[in-house]
Amino acid sequence: MKIPNAFRITPRQIPDRRGSFYEAFRSAALTEAIGYPFRIGQANYSVSRRGTLRGIHATSLPPGQAKLVTCVRGAVLDVAVDLRVGSPTFGEFEITHQDEESGVSVYMADGLGHAFLALTDDVCMNYLCSTEYVPGTMIDVNALDPQLGIPWNLTCDPVMSDKDAAAPNAAEAIAAGLLPTYDECLAHYARLRER
Repeated sequence: MKIPNAFRITPRQIPDRRGSFYEAFRSAALTEAIGYPFRIGQANYSVSRRGTLRGIHATSLPPGQAKLVTCVRGAVLDVAVDLRVGSPTFGEFEITHQDEESGVSVYMADGLGHAFLALTDDVCMNYLCSTEYVPGTMIDVNALDPQLGIPWNLTCDPVMSDKDAAAPNAAEAIAAGLLPTYDECLAHYARLRER
């Protein structure tokens, strides 16, 4: 993707008369792409109704929490956002259409934020996370921040949690010292390579 340390994974589908098969995740291939092992510490699922907007979510360093996200039911507009202060692509985003048929996944390294809009009812998203969730480490940035300008193409008010609706915009998150720096993230990636 145009954001460093974010990758879109499009599997090769093998169809036959029963349906199809595809390989969704291969550790060695992802390790080669990102430059260090992606170890799975936790797996999560979220289920959302049409019009639900979740995010922008990230995790502070330490501990960090890289994610591989996949839509396993329904369809979403999935967004990766660079929240690393000082990054050459800070504040930029990349949109991926994910749905249950394609098997497309998005990998986001530590320091990148994630959000999605449910385009269908009963959307189910799978998150493979590099570390277990640690209370108090979640970073929230408002997905409707006009300075980020993510084109959600909303036709009505989205369904959001109170926490997401009240999240600071990117400028407020920077002023409050909530976002990691690009240098902190690069040092973190280097430590992961040494493990």
